[in-house]
Amino acid sequence: MDMLTITNLEKRFGDKEVLRGLNLSVPEHSVFGFVGRNGAGKTTTMKSVLGLLRPENGEILVSGERVSYGQTKTNRFIGYLPDVPEFYSFMTPREYLALCGQICGMKKTDITTRGARLLELVGLEDEKHRIKGFSRGMKQRLGIAQALLIRPKLLICDEPTSALDPVGRKEILDILLAAREETTVLFSTHILSDVERICTNVAFLHEGKTAMQGSVAEIRNLHASEEFTVETGREEDVEKLLQAFDGSVRKERNLILFRGDKNKMFSVLKYIADNQIAMQKVEKMEPSLESLFLEVAKP
Repeated sequence: MDMLTITNLEKRFGDKEVLRGLNLSVPEHSVFGFVGRNGAGKTTTMKSVLGLLRPENGEILVSGERVSYGQTKTNRFIGYLPDVPEFYSFMTPREYLALCGQICGMKKTDITTRGARLLELVGLEDEKHRIKGFSRGMKQRLGIAQALLIRPKLLICDEPTSALDPVGRKEILDILLAAREETTVLFSTHILSDVERICTNVAFLHEGKTAMQGSVAEIRNLHASEEFTVETGREEDVEKLLQAFDGSVRKERNLILFRGDKNKMFSVLKYIADNQIAMQKVEKMEPSLESLFLEVAKP
């Protein structure tokens, strides 16, 4: 089942077309990376899902229910973390979650137990300082806890790691991965390494449309490279291989790139064995998400 389905979504601001027939399907309990350059329309898409923008055309379904502009009925299914979350800075994390729970009509006992569990999930269970002294990473973690408070079916995070250092990014990604156990996670980003780290599914947004989408494994298999590298133990063996196989390219001192399918690889390995060449490593080249995105996002 798809937790979020977007069909032919169009949105413009004045004469600028931001979304041009966007289609997107987010499977239930996936960690879905929504990838695009800055200004590509990721935030516009998310605000449309939340019913905060009126699209010119298209349909959005959350948990099977249609999203209507200005009517937030479907938002009962959604937890949302904006790119720059804001808080009441004079509160502690526990006080802030308690306020959010009261606004949402949660029972006091549920607020206490749920709040404590979420603060533990995001690593703020022992934090008693007021939010005004929090770092950007701490605020992002508290924002995720707040977004998960009502047990949403869909957690939407807009560029949650873009302004964080490597340690902060890892902390947020680990939290999002853990959150998958109880919800579907959709987060926008332009950092491809974050997607490769935790995502089960991905969509590339380019010129207002979905240029490519699917599971990470499926996308890589469909665009599998027919290249492999061989690293030898001795530099003189590199010359033998370069002379024996046309089209081979020396990449580093002892590293050669070959182009061809598995039969070509077997031929190279047979030559290495027959000539008793000391081999350090053979590796099939797999396309990175970065290379795939650059391919579909060509001007």
